[in-house]
Amino acid sequence: MSGHHISTDKTLLSVAAALLALTILTVGVTYIHIPAPWNIITAMGIAVVKAGLVALFFMNLYWDERFNSMLLIAGLAFFGLLVALTLLDTLFRAEVIPAF
Repeated sequence: MSGHHISTDKTLLSVAAALLALTILTVGVTYIHIPAPWNIITAMGIAVVKAGLVALFFMNLYWDERFNSMLLIAGLAFFGLLVALTLLDTLFRAEVIPAF
């Protein structure tokens, strides 16, 4: 490793303020009527931006080696694959008719 990076207070407080603003935006969006598929997409988009900020600055991936960022991306890709395979199994099942 090339060394440790110590984040400044200004950077951490800026990121914390951005996370607080995005949280307030998330709550504010719930009071706006958004059509059915887009409300989930909006909420997940804000959540992904917040998770990216946490991973980059609080987990120090912004200043760390690229290999650690690649490990995070690979882990998220495998998680997405796991969720996709589970949805393939559960979304296309035949309707269960209970026997009496």
